[in-house]
Amino acid sequence: MKAFPGNRFEGMELRDYFAAKALQGMNANTNDDHDIELETYDEYCAEIARCAYKMADAMMKAREKKDD
Repeated sequence: MKAFPGNRFEGMELRDYFAAKALQGMNANTNDDHDIELETYDEYCAEIARCAYKMADAMMKAREKKDD
């Protein structure tokens, strides 16, 4: 499913859009539960990205239930 059907951004998948929004919120929150001292910065970034897509998947699932 596309995030913006019918315009120049129609190539973006809705899941990617949701993940980007979740990532934006996570990066704005400086009080997260990730202990950066125990991870490299690359590992930290990978974990945040994984969490963003996990949130996006939950949003997609909730959206499907809404349509029922």
